[in-house]
Amino acid sequence: MNFDFKRMLKFEHNVGEKEKKYRLYAGAALLVISLFVPGGEVLLLLVGLVLVATGYSGWCPVYSGLNKNTCETESGAGEGDSSEG
Repeated sequence: MNFDFKRMLKFEHNVGEKEKKYRLYAGAALLVISLFVPGGEVLLLLVGLVLVATGYSGWCPVYSGLNKNTCETESGAGEGDSSEG
């Protein structure tokens, strides 16, 4: 496995719509929970902020470095329609 720093700096969208929603909801939940948990609020706050930021922007630096993309492509969505027949 190779970590590609040059690709990481391109800021291409690599988080799909479904995952964006999950990241935003989980991040918001962690932010709210961090207000009520004594002692561990800083870690929850940081993780929540990262999840909200990556969910809102649609770009994850870890995914970029690992060359991972969860965005659905237009060509991939239509392939299943014509396979039957």
